Amino acid sequence: MDGAKLKTESLSMAYSANAPYALKDISVDVAENSVMAFIGPSGCGKSTFLRCLNRMNDFVGGVRVEGRVLLDGSDIYAPEVDVTALRRKVGMVFQRPNPFPFSIRENVAYGQKLLGERNKSRLDEIVESSLSSAGLWEEVRDRLNEPAVSLSGGQQQRLCIARAIAVSPEVLLMDEPTSALDPLATARIEELVRELKKDYTVAIVTHNMQQAARISDATAFFLMGELVEAGPTTGIFTTPSDPRTEDYITGRFG
Repeated sequence: MDGAKLKTESLSMAYSANAPYALKDISVDVAENSVMAFIGPSGCGKSTFLRCLNRMNDFVGGVRVEGRVLLDGSDIYAPEVDVTALRRKVGMVFQRPNPFPFSIRENVAYGQKLLGERNKSRLDEIVESSLSSAGLWEEVRDRLNEPAVSLSGGQQQRLCIARAIAVSPEVLLMDEPTSALDPLATARIEELVRELKKDYTVAIVTHNMQQAARISDATAFFLMGELVEAGPTTGIFTTPSDPRTEDYITGRFG
């Protein structure tokens, strides 16, 4: 796939020196300014794979990673990589909304303040533009000093997306971002994901195959730590090349 923003080459990962591989020999491209969905049954390695893409698995002691993960052609596991800078470029939104115990405004401004931004008018601009990009500004513009936890679940998740994009990442990783939300809030997030690909490259793990079909340009199917196949979403869902993919998509297992 030309124009890959993220690429893995023979990526394998185990949680300790003696543990079996949780991921085995995975090579896949994520195209720039696209949405790529990762699907598969629970425990198949898709969330583990996502966390490899910004080295979140580094927080697990003893984890070992083999192969390469390339961001714009540079290996993010190279010894000289600044992991904090990497995670600014490759932001993450988790399964359950996790707003900080601050105001709505402070949640969004937090990352920029960590980077040293102190100019109040500049911070206000970033807060407004990030909340606007996350489709939340009109709902909270008069409530910016209220606690973030006062928002509904769907609003909290959009706030977490605003917080992630406030530091101007290039890639957004989303780990089942709608699994804790009701159908209306889910629809808002899906609409937002389609909008976000204009400015970001999005990689999303979802257990919801209809969601993957609705929002993604490409889909990768994982099974037992292996990548079974990946390609354009329409092809994966209508004419998969591997019978295991067809079995999963048609509900024969999973």
